[in-house]
Amino acid sequence: MVDVILRPLRPGELAEARMGESDFDDFGPRPGYSQPPSCRVDDNGSLAVVAEGQVVGGVGWRWNQWGPNAASRCPMIGIYLRPSARGYGVGTEAQRLVVDLLFRHTAANRVEAHTDVDNLGERRALEKIGMRAEGITRGAQWRDGTYHDGWLYAILRAEWQSRAVSAG
Repeated sequence: MVDVILRPLRPGELAEARMGESDFDDFGPRPGYSQPPSCRVDDNGSLAVVAEGQVVGGVGWRWNQWGPNAASRCPMIGIYLRPSARGYGVGTEAQRLVVDLLFRHTAANRVEAHTDVDNLGERRALEKIGMRAEGITRGAQWRDGTYHDGWLYAILRAEWQSRAVSAG
């Protein structure tokens, strides 16, 4: 297992980590991307993914709201990893860490993720951390000049807590 930590991004750092292209990295930062050095979990934010001492990507979240009140808010997480860091469990661990961070430091009852229907690696990573596929979002994502379907995933606070108890 690769040692993975999350920490605040430094300006321009994620753009430097973005080397090489693949089918599923075209939502990542572009040249000139800049990120403040700190984040707040109760607002949209992102963190550097560091594996074996190297920044290999970033994980972030955006707050969505399903109902009219603040208790209906939940963060949707997303991740970008350098192609050379994929396939070693780095993304799985980074997403596990960010879900844990969000449940520990917010009142959110739900954490979501969304991925392209063809992104099997990301789907497996989300399922490994306990997220459940809830359904397909038809034509919800504009990428590479066309609309794509995606899978919506989520885990509830009670499910996360029961996983932590059974693992401990």
